[in-house]
Amino acid sequence: MTDPSELPPRLVLFDGVCGLCNHAVQLLVRADRRRMLRYAPLQGETAAKLRAVHPTIPSGLDTIVFIDAGRVYLRAQGILAIATYLDWPWRAARLLRWIPRFVADAAYGCIAHFRYRLFGKSDVCRLPEPHERELFLP
Repeated sequence: MTDPSELPPRLVLFDGVCGLCNHAVQLLVRADRRRMLRYAPLQGETAAKLRAVHPTIPSGLDTIVFIDAGRVYLRAQGILAIATYLDWPWRAARLLRWIPRFVADAAYGCIAHFRYRLFGKSDVCRLPEPHERELFLP
């Protein structure tokens, strides 16, 4: 990627070494039957270049980031925004948007804090399967 304008319109940035995050991405790849989403690790060059364009993207690894047509969604709001592109039953997660953001983000933060202990951590970022490669950016 040389220019952020060359990016796909919907991009999920995730912690590439987190067990929970990798399981979530695997679930998204399966649930996104229309192939609307693309993925990149927060540790990768795509995320680094995007941070220069979108300073709201945290440098830490404890936040899922969803970029939808240039708009950045973080934490629980990111998850809810991703759900709008999934089919039933995953799209039903949008109903959780009535939960106040501070409550949803507090719950998200608690899970993020303990995710390595609960779900493990890899030494390296997950490599996509051959049939998934077109969905992942560096």
